[in-house]
Amino acid sequence: MRLAFQHPWIVAIMLALVLGEIGWRLRKGRGYDGGAAAASLGVAVGQAIFRPLTGLLTGAIFLLLADISPVQLPADNWRTWVAGFFALEFAYYWFHRFSHTVRWMWATHAVHHSAREYVLPSAIRLGWTEFFSLGWVFFAVLVLIGFPPMVVAVLLGANLIYQFPLHTEAVGRLPKWIEAVFNTPSHHRAHHASETDYLDCNFGGILIVWDRLFGTFRAEPHDRALRYGLVHDLDSRNPVHIALHEWRRLFADIAQARGASAKIKVALGRP
Repeated sequence: MRLAFQHPWIVAIMLALVLGEIGWRLRKGRGYDGGAAAASLGVAVGQAIFRPLTGLLTGAIFLLLADISPVQLPADNWRTWVAGFFALEFAYYWFHRFSHTVRWMWATHAVHHSAREYVLPSAIRLGWTEFFSLGWVFFAVLVLIGFPPMVVAVLLGANLIYQFPLHTEAVGRLPKWIEAVFNTPSHHRAHHASETDYLDCNFGGILIVWDRLFGTFRAEPHDRALRYGLVHDLDSRNPVHIALHEWRRLFADIAQARGASAKIKVALGRP
């Protein structure tokens, strides 16, 4: 989301969408949890504080990898950007999938899934511990195989901005050809559901094709609304607790595990 906040017009569009969604929910009688939205904003402020350090560390690693990469793809060639788009989408799929299936990575990503009301501000409820949870490794591979760090950074920023308007119930299903290829609000609602049948699905960023290819696609139900949030319900308005609660749970379980292998199994096992 850092790319968005560097461009005020993007922020203005996001704010207009949030206001429009509030009006829609109130007209439909769905209500709006202002406290939860404020908590999401608080988490986003904390993330904005930690993000420069994360960017500095990952940027330094990416530049180092670019120097030792045996291939140097030109950033001024459109083919690099097209190939980079699909490579980034592929890397993002696996980063997102592992963020749900490896507890060490889930400790950061759980923050994003903690909102119980599926509204646009939940899109900016992002973890503060990105560098610590090692999700950046998936994108570092792209630099190592030859994609310029700038290309990776810009495409990843565009990926995250694209996902902002997906976090709403105001948009129903889109035309079938769009739903077949792209991630949509319908697909992302299924991804955020905390019900057993919808856990760990629809990991795509802009594209949904990888989920269809690797068997992780689930369609949103036609006849009812989904339940959102975490399986272990988190009812908190405290941004610090929201951002760090899963790490506390994880380290408590690691401390209780006996032996190094058991501790590693807890950290790298499924949430």
